[in-house]
Amino acid sequence: MISIEGLSKVFRLKQKNITAVDDMSLTIHDGDIFGVIGYSGAGKSTFIRLLNRLEEPTNGKITIHGEEITAMSKKKLRIARQDIGMIFQHFNLLWSRTVSENIAFPLEIAGVPMEERKKRVSELVDLVGLKGRENAYPAQLSGGQKQRVGIARALANNPKVLLCDEATSALDPETTDSILDLLVDINERLGLTIILITHEMHVIRKICNRVAVMENGKVVEQGEVLDVFLKPNKPVTRKFVEQVMGDPDGDHNQLLEVYSSGLVVRLHFVGESANQALISKISREFQIEVNILQGKITQTKLGAYGTLIVQINGEPNEINNTIGFIKEETSVEVEVLTHA
Repeated sequence: MISIEGLSKVFRLKQKNITAVDDMSLTIHDGDIFGVIGYSGAGKSTFIRLLNRLEEPTNGKITIHGEEITAMSKKKLRIARQDIGMIFQHFNLLWSRTVSENIAFPLEIAGVPMEERKKRVSELVDLVGLKGRENAYPAQLSGGQKQRVGIARALANNPKVLLCDEATSALDPETTDSILDLLVDINERLGLTIILITHEMHVIRKICNRVAVMENGKVVEQGEVLDVFLKPNKPVTRKFVEQVMGDPDGDHNQLLEVYSSGLVVRLHFVGESANQALISKISREFQIEVNILQGKITQTKLGAYGTLIVQINGEPNEINNTIGFIKEETSVEVEVLTHA
């Protein structure tokens, strides 16, 4: 488990104090893929560099697997960092070294014998899907291949924690998805705890179990990804959810201008309810007509989440019975947007 208590970082710039991370507290469980999301300047990059003390904290405590990182001497910290791998937005590869030599670099620093290094490099090349590219130089690789080298290098010393600093921001969408799939595979195979910072909600949606939202150095919201998607509490969180789901209020206001008859409702589907054949069921059960106006369902790592805006026409009594049935007999949430 990773415990972060009251973590702060204050920079002194032009005789002013700039607070990059402000009294941050989090608990991250073993084996989690934990996302930290925020816009530029939110403090997320500083936060992740505090975890392995690439930045020294001003205040607070970081404990990883029972070891207090913030209290370690520099000598002990060098050893502890072998358990904390890190990958970067711009890869940070050694351009004069081949793929194999880049991956072997942390093993050389750790004093691992050559034969053992070769074996470990071969294992990692297979793991990240770079078989046949061992002797290529970074300039000969695509962006996705460079990041795979970065991931393999970060895994060289068998770390227990992998820190990802905007690891997909420099990649195109298709390559991003392939790197995210690789991180999920590594998490499941190795039981590795992954902490991933990003400004893209798509990344959080695709692979994270839990998420913390940062703004102005503070964590303003946190929880399971599915819960945050369903009920974002803070304006900044709602903006991130809109990256994936669109602006629900803007969408439904436009629809209400066009569809003024009957009852217009928004149905919220979560988890297993997203697979229910609800529309066909209520159309059979009640004397109503259902017109689907708009809908979107997206997958998170913990299940599906989606909304469907529908217009229900019929006698008022039948419409009321329909709404009552959905509320009482299904796990779908109903939000009435306009009354008949």
